[in-house]
Order: sequence, then structure tokens, then C-alpha cells
Amino acid sequence: MSFLQGIAASSGIAIAKAYRLVEPDLSFEKKTVENAEAEVARFDAAIAQSKTELEAIRDNAKENLGADKAAIFEAHLLVLSDPELLSPIQDKVKSEKVNAEVALKETADMFITMFESMDNEYMRERAADIRDVTKRVLSHLLGVKIVNPSMISEEVIVVAEDLTPSDTAQLNRQFVKGFTTDIGGRTSHSAIMARSLEIPAVVGTKVATKDIQNGDLVIVDGLKGEVHINPTPELVEQYKKENEAFEAQKAEWAKLKNEKTYSQDGHHVELVANIGTPKDLEGVINNGGEGVGLYRTEFLYMGRDQLPTEEEQFESYKAVLEGLAGKPVVVRTLDIGGDKELPYLSLPKEMNPFLGFRAIRLCLEEKDMFRTQLRALLRASTYGNLKIMFPMIATLDEFRQAKAMLEEEKAKLISEGVAVSEDIEVGIMVEIPSTAVLADQFAKEVDFFSIGTNDLIQYTMAADRMNERVSYLYQPYSPSILRLVKMVIDAAHKEGKWTGMCGEMAGDETAIPLLLGLGLDEFSMSATSILKARAQIRHLSKSDMEKMAEQALQLPTTEEVVKIVKEAANLK
Repeated sequence: MSFLQGIAASSGIAIAKAYRLVEPDLSFEKKTVENAEAEVARFDAAIAQSKTELEAIRDNAKENLGADKAAIFEAHLLVLSDPELLSPIQDKVKSEKVNAEVALKETADMFITMFESMDNEYMRERAADIRDVTKRVLSHLLGVKIVNPSMISEEVIVVAEDLTPSDTAQLNRQFVKGFTTDIGGRTSHSAIMARSLEIPAVVGTKVATKDIQNGDLVIVDGLKGEVHINPTPELVEQYKKENEAFEAQKAEWAKLKNEKTYSQDGHHVELVANIGTPKDLEGVINNGGEGVGLYRTEFLYMGRDQLPTEEEQFESYKAVLEGLAGKPVVVRTLDIGGDKELPYLSLPKEMNPFLGFRAIRLCLEEKDMFRTQLRALLRASTYGNLKIMFPMIATLDEFRQAKAMLEEEKAKLISEGVAVSEDIEVGIMVEIPSTAVLADQFAKEVDFFSIGTNDLIQYTMAADRMNERVSYLYQPYSPSILRLVKMVIDAAHKEGKWTGMCGEMAGDETAIPLLLGLGLDEFSMSATSILKARAQIRHLSKSDMEKMAEQALQLPTTEEVVKIVKEAANLK
């Protein structure tokens, strides 16, 4: 039995066998082969195995993730049947007497280089397909298994160095009971997705992939941030009881599902949810969400090999708006960049992608892509209560450009006879300090603010939120952060506008009393945090929290802020 300490990223307790989601070693040596025909037969067998595997993955993706995700694997199957790729590999084995691994890699690399240099976007996308297929065939030649999270078919705890957003999106909640990673923090995308999927997670253990083997029995304690490897039967029993107690607490919170959110002294705030796909709506409704405060549309663009069409996007937005039956839905336009990449856009690598060409900066340059999304949103607007939010806005000019494009697409649709709602509020995410400082000017032009604290904190403190070595600087309760939040809320209220918060801080039990006191109107969080937050707010006096928040703004350190919050809000 051994024990790892990490960061509690998603509440709950899970007990299951480990499933290592780790990149395999696909290294090999160049060899001369005596029997070229036998080597070609070995290559053909690897192709056949890869086809069988991809057909199963495609069928599974179609059933669980939709036809658009399955289309990726259809493209891979086409590559595996292309004689223009396969014949040169077979010929190379025969003529040069080299092993199939060498012939495959050298031929595939030649095609990848050729396709990547082409101006045609469709042809550049084929390079990514060839790269993925080559990796799969190579794994069969080497007898190494490539793991695929969408193919998990028994109850497991996933163990990985990190989980990409597309990896996490493929996890099947029926079988994946929890996960643990080497790196990451509470605001990493794997952690955020874990909360959306309502599965326990512990991240940032540093050594999970080193210490945990496939099949080990693992306990993931997403309440305390602990991972136990091959625990004793006594510890397993203890955790089963703790899980029962946690489930009982959740049942108490569930009684508030259909209630509005009022403070002890009658002040109303809205508790809404952050979502990534229409499938997340079930969690919003089951947890008593009063709407959606952040729909992360980038997941429509990820895990595929080409941009989603206008029609695909329209159907997704429509499904969310209809599913919430008139409750507000704040949709964030495409926020790609940082740790979220789209390989098929072939964007250049950047020294610091979090401060680079991303989000609204990308959309204002890739205008056709942005206009397609805006048209889909506008078409869907008549099916519910849509609000549109632009991310990563640094200047008023960026907001004006984005809004002008929205108005242009609206006018085009109306001229085409397409119905568009006349009541769409247009706002921005406040995640750059310069925007918070200039909030009084932005407030004259936007309809609302939503504070994205995950980025606002890392930019204000100059500390990468994905880097554990500077994680001590990720301080949501820092007086500097609180002052920026206060500036934004006050600027909005002065113009008769509202302010929400869609960063992880909005669902944090230490931050909630402060935010209530600072006057936040809307708290947007993981759906699983809503009922707990509602229960907490019902026991807080808004007027008392205002006095406490005013005092917190004058304190010099985070530690002193936490101390007065715990006293004022009766936190342990």
C-alpha cells in the first residue's frame, strides 16, 4: 500500500482498478531483413489489425459521441486503404530489405512533409490523419498497445500524466469512476471537465504514472486530494463509509434543487453552470442550475479533423437553448489557444501561447470561421434566452470589431428572411487586468461582464496556472484580485448592467462569501457545485458579507483575507 498527495480537483470518492492512459514507447531500430515477403506480410497484418481496431473505435464514437466525431476515424480508415501510401512502403521493404517499421516511418514522413507544405487546408489536414494512422500501425508492428479512453468497457480509475480536453471528452462516465494525473491544478481543463462529468479527480500528484501500474486497486479521494494505491481491506471499508456519508450530504443538498438562491437576509443571486457540450445539460437540470453562465463552444471544434459546419453548430446551440426552456444561456465564442489546440488550423507554435494568438485575437483574423459561428448562434437565438460573450478582450476596439461582425451577420440573416431574436445581450469575459482596470469604459458599451478568474488570476500574478512550481501564486483571495473584481462589479452596476463570474472561484466555498459581499450578481460554476453553493449562501447574510468584504479589500495578504472569511462565514 502506498499514498500520493495531490490537488483535490473534483469532489467525491472512487474505488476501482487503474487504467494507465500513457503514451506508448514507439521507438525502434533499423534492421536488414532476409525474407522481404514475410516482412511485407507482417506489415499487411498490422494494417489489418489497425483497420479492425479503427472500425470498433468508429462505431463506439458514433454511438457515444455522434457522427461528427466518428468521421475522424472514417478518414483514418481511408488512409489505411490508400494504395498510394501502402504500395511505396511495401516496395521499400522489398527493394531496400529494411524492416517494416523503417519503411512505414520514412514513407509516412515524406507524405506528411509534402501535405503540410500545401496551401490547401484540406490537404494539410490529411497530414494529421497520416500521422495518427502511422502511430497506430507502428504500435501493432511493435506489439505495443495504444490506449483509447473511448474504448474503456469496465469500471476503472484513469491514470495519466495529464488529460487533454479531447481525452476527457471521450471518457465514458459509466465506466470511468475517477482519474488522477501527474500534473495540473484545480483550474486545468482536465479538472474542469472532471467536474462537468461529475467524477472524482485528484491532479498534480507528480508521480501517479510512475507509481501506479495497470490493474492496481486505487482509491481517489477528490475531497482531500489523496490517492491510495493497493489499499488495505480496512481502508477500502473506511472509504466506502466516507462515500456513503458524502452521498447522504449530497441528498440533503438535492432538496434545494428547485429553490431560488437567496441569502439569509433575502438577497437574490443566480447560480448557473459552466458546460462544454449539450450532453452536460442533464447535470445542470439535475443540480438545480438557474441557467448556463458559460457554454464553452471550443469542444465543438476539438477532437475532429475539420471545422464544424454552420449547421452542426446551429443544432448544438439550439439543443442547449431549447433544453433550458427560457433560462439564460451565455455562450462564449471560440476560445482556442493556450492549452487548447486545433491541429487542423496549422497555427504556428508560440513561446507563450497563453499570451499569444488565441481566442478573440484568432477569431478577428480568421473571419470566415468566426462569422460561421456567429451565424449559427444568431439562427439559434429564437429557441431560447441567448447571451453572447466574447473571450480574451483586451481593448475596446476588439469588442467593437467583434460586435460589428455580429451585427453584420444579423443584418444578412434578416435580409435572407431568417428569424433572429431582438433580445440578445452581448458581453465580454474579463480575464485581462487591463480590461478590469478600464471596466468603467467597457461598461458603457457591453450588456454584461463575466469575470474569468482562472486567467485573470494567472495574468495578474504573472504565474502560469498549469505550473505546480508557481502554484502558490494562484491566489483567488488575494486583495489585488478582490480589488479588480470589485472594480468590474461597481462599473457594471453604475451603468445598470450585471456582472457574473465563470471562473472556478465562483464555486469556491471560501470565495463565495467574499463575492456575495462584493455584489456579484451571477455565480457560474461546475453543475456539481451548485447545490452546495446554494446551501452555503442561504446561511450567509449579504449585509454582513459586505462589511467583511470591505475589510478584506484593505488587508495586505491572502492569509489574512482567508482568516476573516472563515470567521465571518463560519468555515472550518
